[in-house]
Amino acid sequence: MIEILILIFALIAEIIGTIAGFGSSTIFVPLTLFVLDFKTTLVIAAFFHLFGNIARIALFKKVEKKIVWYFGVPSVILAVIGAILVKYISSNILKFLLGIFLLVFSITSLIKPKLKLSATSTNAIIGGTLSGFFTGLIGTGGVLRSTFLTAFNLPKIKYITTAATIALAIDLTRIPVYFTIQLIEPKYYYYIPLLLIPAILGTYIGKRIINKISQKSFRKIVLTAILLISIKFILDSL
Repeated sequence: MIEILILIFALIAEIIGTIAGFGSSTIFVPLTLFVLDFKTTLVIAAFFHLFGNIARIALFKKVEKKIVWYFGVPSVILAVIGAILVKYISSNILKFLLGIFLLVFSITSLIKPKLKLSATSTNAIIGGTLSGFFTGLIGTGGVLRSTFLTAFNLPKIKYITTAATIALAIDLTRIPVYFTIQLIEPKYYYYIPLLLIPAILGTYIGKRIINKISQKSFRKIVLTAILLISIKFILDSL
């Protein structure tokens, strides 16, 4: 039953993440925490995120290479630091941090949906630094990456692929660290290849419907759901 739920969560997260413009882990991590512990979820989500990003790059293809470098280098470095810190911070604290992170993101996005930063190399580096660190530490930093990336006014398709390329570099960096510090027990390894199916299928479905629904209304619904989940995580960890 747990395996089926995780696959359903993964499919939903990938469809929403592709359409809404932020990382699928923003949806997948909170949902999976209802059935698995935080550190196991962190590793499984990293692989799911990896598969989803590969699928997005393959399906959308266009990428802005200059922005990838500005975001990617600090992202990779800070992702390693964040991933290492997971070993030394309790799961309860990490869950609380995730709740605060999602709460701030959802409220800010609902109040200021058109929030936009300046398109500078400095902001790209800051965005890469913050998103890399939080992705390594709590498994989700795509919302930060999206906030900074939107400043560069990339076409929708190029934006999706550029964000996926940066995220892929982070995933390839943090996953070896998670295994080095032994965050996941071997009995959960078989979950990993199963996630390839919803990652590819969800990306494909998201691509098919991305231009057929109101982005504004859909995003509001998703953000409200994230807000409610974040409050639950905060209360559970107190």
